[in-house]
Amino acid sequence: MVSLWGSKNGEEQHNEAESTNNNQDSQQQSRQSREADERTRLLPPRNDGYLDPDDPAVSPYNLFSVRAVRYVGVLFLTISFLWWVLLLVSIFVSPPMMHSRGSGFFDFSFTTLTVGNLLIGLLFFSTPSRAMEISSLIIAAMLLLDMIIVLAVQRLRSEEGYVGIASVIWATAMALYNVMSDRVVAWGKEEEEERLTGRKETRRSLREWCAVLTATVIMVIMIVITILLTATLILRSRDASLKPPGERFFVDGDKYKLHLACVGNVTVNADGKKSPTVLVEAGEYPFEDTMDDWIYNSYVNGTIGRYCYYDRPGFAWSDNAPSPHSAGMTSDALSEALARAGEEGPWVLVSAGVGSIYSRIFSSRHVRDVHGLFLIDGLHEDLLHRIASPTQGFILWGRGIISPLGYDRLFGAIFKGRTREDRVYGKSAYQAGKFIKAKLQENLVAGSLTKNEVSQARNIQTPQTPLVVVSSGIEVRKDNEWQRKQEDLTKITSSLISWDVVNRAPHQVWLTFEGRTILEKRLGELVRTK
Repeated sequence: MVSLWGSKNGEEQHNEAESTNNNQDSQQQSRQSREADERTRLLPPRNDGYLDPDDPAVSPYNLFSVRAVRYVGVLFLTISFLWWVLLLVSIFVSPPMMHSRGSGFFDFSFTTLTVGNLLIGLLFFSTPSRAMEISSLIIAAMLLLDMIIVLAVQRLRSEEGYVGIASVIWATAMALYNVMSDRVVAWGKEEEEERLTGRKETRRSLREWCAVLTATVIMVIMIVITILLTATLILRSRDASLKPPGERFFVDGDKYKLHLACVGNVTVNADGKKSPTVLVEAGEYPFEDTMDDWIYNSYVNGTIGRYCYYDRPGFAWSDNAPSPHSAGMTSDALSEALARAGEEGPWVLVSAGVGSIYSRIFSSRHVRDVHGLFLIDGLHEDLLHRIASPTQGFILWGRGIISPLGYDRLFGAIFKGRTREDRVYGKSAYQAGKFIKAKLQENLVAGSLTKNEVSQARNIQTPQTPLVVVSSGIEVRKDNEWQRKQEDLTKITSSLISWDVVNRAPHQVWLTFEGRTILEKRLGELVRTK
């Protein structure tokens, strides 16, 4: 029956209710088949045509200029790493045209800083930050100051050579490149965010904040390293103003300079012959801080009429020699410096400690010019293994690598009042990179080249050469092997004048009054020997 008001009958209403229930069941089943996960949208999709800021498609890498900057950074890192490897090798073996008259540790440090700077820039390339930009600017400014110091101070410029100059210029350029790279990436990120999301993104994800924090901490450490490098360079420029007492002569094909000084005038003895000149070879440390006092007193007291001394390569005012460098090479360099200075024998060779190795080699190569040998607690060739220890060599290398930071020299200058003299040849000289490099060179060849050279020198040495040996009583008593080798040193010639064991004297025998008295007495006897 049809309703008066045209409403549906009961059958039609029943059919509509069933249809509605079926649609609800279908939707419920669809929702149940697709469970919510971490990718389920919490908000409805945007209908404005822009991407979500977290969409991976929103990236500065979309721009060719950003990708090009990254490729160039990889290229610069590769070049810097190859240069770093070459400098590392040159510490031990100097390639042709790669010798630095300085220690070689500064250019290595600048290149290490460059590699680290570029590597940090590439690792955090897609996460530019204001902290990263400011840190890179500070490093660039400090390196620019370093470059100015190296180029402005003549002594530093000559010591570092083109290798060191190129390293500091390259480090400065790469630091500036890092600043530019960070700005380009930041610009590219903003451009892509505005183009793809409609606005510049101001928030960061947790991952990005961790990256910014890590990069900032590393850059702060690099800033501290750069400041220490700059402070050490300033100290070196200050030390470079200290004039040497003698002259510096080019040796070994003008590869480096050796410092040589002579005190007193050439005299003639009663027989009308030229009086011997004492030629002093220092021991483990520079002559000026060790043997100078008692030698000068002997000169003032009239025991000797004239003496000359020099600094081995890397000591005091002398440059570092190319690697490897043996005792025989040093003796040849000394011969060349004496010739250039116009100095001639006869010589009385006075040496201490490891310097006795150098004097004996020099004596064997100038047998006609050597009037006598004076060994003060000298090192025997059979004990060269003590300075050729691989462990000691590794420690020297490690000290050399961190020496450009100059933390010990800076501490001494600021808090202990260390002067230029202390750092060049005095109590702080052992902290300098040049000195450490010289000791490393000595260590590397002590058991091979140097030992062969001194063994040959013993066979060549003329037996008629007068000889004096003075030994440390302390060293002799505490080391039986040292005692036996001291006794063997008295047999390198057959003309032994005396062998004295100074009872309470240390290795540096002249530090005691008894030691100085015996040394001066025996030196006078040796000079007057006919």
